[in-house]
Amino acid sequence: MRVVFMGTPDFSVPALERIATEHEVVAVVTQKDKPKGRGQSVSYTPVKESALKLNIPIYQPDKVKEESFVEELRKLNPDVIVVIAFGQILSNDILTLPKYGCINVHASLLPKYRGAAPIQWAVIDGEEKSGVCTMKMDEGLDTGDIIDVDEITLDPKETGGSLFDKLAKLGGELILKTLQNLEFGKATFIKQDDSKSTYAKKMTKELGHIDFTKDAESIERLIRGLNPWPSAFTYLDGKVMKIWDADVVDAGGVPGTVISEDKDSFVIATGSKALKVNELQLEGKKRMKASDFLNGRSIEGSKLG
Repeated sequence: MRVVFMGTPDFSVPALERIATEHEVVAVVTQKDKPKGRGQSVSYTPVKESALKLNIPIYQPDKVKEESFVEELRKLNPDVIVVIAFGQILSNDILTLPKYGCINVHASLLPKYRGAAPIQWAVIDGEEKSGVCTMKMDEGLDTGDIIDVDEITLDPKETGGSLFDKLAKLGGELILKTLQNLEFGKATFIKQDDSKSTYAKKMTKELGHIDFTKDAESIERLIRGLNPWPSAFTYLDGKVMKIWDADVVDAGGVPGTVISEDKDSFVIATGSKALKVNELQLEGKKRMKASDFLNGRSIEGSKLG
């Protein structure tokens, strides 16, 4: 099949690389290069870097909806457009352009977790399962008919980062199955039940500000869901302290207070039960084990937040 691939971040790369092994990827469409870091050097998107290695032509339009770019797509004459975390809304002209339409790989078990951050919210909400869906795109937000689904069970210590990696790989395999089903007329299209949908809102840094009046289980899931970005944090003596790993323990006290410590960890009281902190990062310092942080210091009795 002649495929146009639209994607931008790391999550999209496994699918691009898998598609390129079995189909003709005639073009890759990705977001504009952006300045990055203190030197503001131009940084390519992960999808662009992959496309360069694969010698695939690259397009980076300001807006894919512009008629001039839609005309470029028509000239490419794709059988299908595959869209994975691209970052722009497609017009109806694009959605209806290819023979098999535009196919999206979405990192949730739709209709649950439509929106920008389905991976993190699955961890934060304590879901037992997650997965990927392929769907034929329409003009709604993740509302198109579902074609194929693959699911996995979340690990008890699953993080947003580990689930991201698993689902990216899973998506790369699932899209190949879907393209094959489309090509040979075996694809089925299942309408979503809108009444069961939830919206996975975009991640923000402020979301990671820990409220210790909440229960320890919820906070522990937040820590895992926001690892590695944007991270869960609190304040110690006016400095930001990111918490990277913690366990729920049976203990009580004034929420936000460090109620005990030993050589390997310290325990923070919450609204229900407590958190044993195993790994953290203090402002201006590297990520470290709690044992290294506590070496030569004591924070027992400190109030965080």
